[in-house]
Amino acid sequence: MEQLKRRIDTIFNSSHLSDEKLQKVCQLLQDEISYYNWVGFYFRNGEKEELILGPYVGAETDHTIIPFGKGICGQVAVSNETFVVPDVSAQDNYLSCSIETKSEIVVPIFKNGENIGQIDIDSHVINPFTKEDEDLLEYVCTRVSEVI
Repeated sequence: MEQLKRRIDTIFNSSHLSDEKLQKVCQLLQDEISYYNWVGFYFRNGEKEELILGPYVGAETDHTIIPFGKGICGQVAVSNETFVVPDVSAQDNYLSCSIETKSEIVVPIFKNGENIGQIDIDSHVINPFTKEDEDLLEYVCTRVSEVI
């Protein structure tokens, strides 16, 4: 994971944040971690209590706008805490993007103490996410907040 963090740093260390950089991070994570099948960013839509889909890799999704509280991403927008879902079929408030998705992890991005967005990972594997995944994704979110 340390080598992956260095590669993420290389992407972020060039000038300002852009959608292209976020796209590269999504692609890197999906390419390097076999059970990351959909990787994307959602960001708060100004003052509205909703999230807008940002750069992502994976299957197309209809969930381009997610109201706060709806689905796993919407819950993280309200709770401000990482949410790991080992088995999405056990979640009542789950927004299905793909029938292949079996698990999900969502990690919030904070800027000046405010939740401004999140990274969302879907997996076709039940319960693949570890503490290492949480640490890596928290690192990515910290890097995003430093340059956004």
